[in-house]
Amino acid sequence: MRGRYGNGFKMKIFFYFLREYDELKYCEQFAKETGIGFGYSDAYPTIDTVELARGYDAVSMTPCEVSADMVRAWHEMGVKYICCRSIGYDHVDLEAAKACGMRVSNASYPPNGVANYAIMLMLMLSRRIVPILERAKVQDYTLKGKVGNDISSSVVGVIGTGQIGSTVVRHLSGFGCRILAYDPFPKEEVKEYAEYVSLEKLYAESDFITLHANVTPENIHLLDEDAFAKMKDGVAIVNTARGKLIDTDALIKNLESGKIGSAALDVLETEDGLYYYNRVGDVIVNHQMAILRSYPNVILAPHTAFYSEENVGFFVRSVFESANGFEHGQVSGHEIL
Repeated sequence: MRGRYGNGFKMKIFFYFLREYDELKYCEQFAKETGIGFGYSDAYPTIDTVELARGYDAVSMTPCEVSADMVRAWHEMGVKYICCRSIGYDHVDLEAAKACGMRVSNASYPPNGVANYAIMLMLMLSRRIVPILERAKVQDYTLKGKVGNDISSSVVGVIGTGQIGSTVVRHLSGFGCRILAYDPFPKEEVKEYAEYVSLEKLYAESDFITLHANVTPENIHLLDEDAFAKMKDGVAIVNTARGKLIDTDALIKNLESGKIGSAALDVLETEDGLYYYNRVGDVIVNHQMAILRSYPNVILAPHTAFYSEENVGFFVRSVFESANGFEHGQVSGHEIL
């Protein structure tokens, strides 16, 4: 464990898996601004590392499993707050946190980075850029099998029109494509650029489907065998949201049959223990990932859509702001529990 600004402060946050090369400077900045101390480790939170947080008021982590046993252990040692350095929070056992009376928060950042990354993935799929570049590496400059499609003449379905999804809609409008949107809570500003439709209509008419919803018990495996069956033949799937939104086995089956034409996945249902780790030389036991990586029409990005200099600072700021608000009895805009 390493620590900075850890002594002489009334309140302290322990950061698990803090990256010294990008996050540390922001922790130091916000510690000075808020008067909140912090300690950190490059270890992930596990039942074996919970003890690192003893003496701290709050803990913070990037997406990784936070089990009920870990939550209870932190509570017993006096930790009061769990402040996620991510928008998603489904990795935290919220029932255990609620039972312990612990407050939980997520983080936020400007939507442009993820929105533009999702659009980049759509363009990469539509123009088959990965196989083009891979064939160029071996000096295959022929054209056969490289013809792409123009996104401007495509129909794009956007599922989820929160901050990121609505930004995708607005930015996509500049390409001239027809945009369909689905969200249980439609936004008036989105209607300027997109048509809200049912999921069934979105599935049936979209050439691209991009996911921008958080995970809830109701939408786990939102894209499953039934959903894929309702889609256009050759549809392209883009997911920069959460891996659990897609039934990966069903996706593989439909990629193999040709029903799904291509997919670009920045998140994966079975990414825990892989993304953000250095696994060079390891035998990785993840059959779904191995299969998807073997397909020339699939892009697997290791959960980096969020990763911009601007967003890293916002992540860390959110942790300090939430912890400070919790400690002073204030309502945090990022509060989950």
